[in-house]
Amino acid sequence: MIASWPCPGPDGHCDEYAFGFDRARKRRLLIVPPPFDEANRMRRMLVDAMRALDAAGIDSFLPDLPGCNESSQHFSAQSLHAWRGAMAQAARHFGATDVLAVRGGALVFPGHLPGWVLEPAKGASILRQMIRARVIAAREAGRHEDSAALLEQGRTQGLELSGWHCGASLIAGLENALPEIEGQRIVSQGELGGAGLWLRAEPAAAPEQSAALARLIAQDLGE
Repeated sequence: MIASWPCPGPDGHCDEYAFGFDRARKRRLLIVPPPFDEANRMRRMLVDAMRALDAAGIDSFLPDLPGCNESSQHFSAQSLHAWRGAMAQAARHFGATDVLAVRGGALVFPGHLPGWVLEPAKGASILRQMIRARVIAAREAGRHEDSAALLEQGRTQGLELSGWHCGASLIAGLENALPEIEGQRIVSQGELGGAGLWLRAEPAAAPEQSAALARLIAQDLGE
């Protein structure tokens, strides 16, 4: 099902959307996706895990980060602070009892909820990889770009990285952001088997990984 939720934004609250399975059950899991292209690469795997969780008696909700996918907000206006506020609001709206943060989603998830963090990523690592990809693309096009100069530009003017128009506040936030994990269980990719889908060039299904993730969550919850 597709559900709407009131999301804070620079111009006030607006309706955003989440994919979910809501049968008003006791356990209600909010899934905070990773930002940027990793969200697209992992979405099918997460949705398949949600179907398995539904079969195990667990409700789940997967909202987009504001500015991403079908969001009505502009990506250039986003920041880690805005995403944190949005995910906290989504948790309240859907009555989440638990949370699963995926990769860079660990930088913005509502840390007061118990739950799981799948392969948490540091903001600096995400930023460094995207700047490196831009430098390589420029080199292949016969242009020279310097990583340090790009980062300095990003801090003050914002920067386009991998097709994303990142504002200065998002760049500055990513540069020093660390996952704030307080009691949530860290899940390694090895527990799911296979390579991480965020490493692939294109979105893909991974039914074994989806089943393993859902089984791990259900077992931890005693379902």
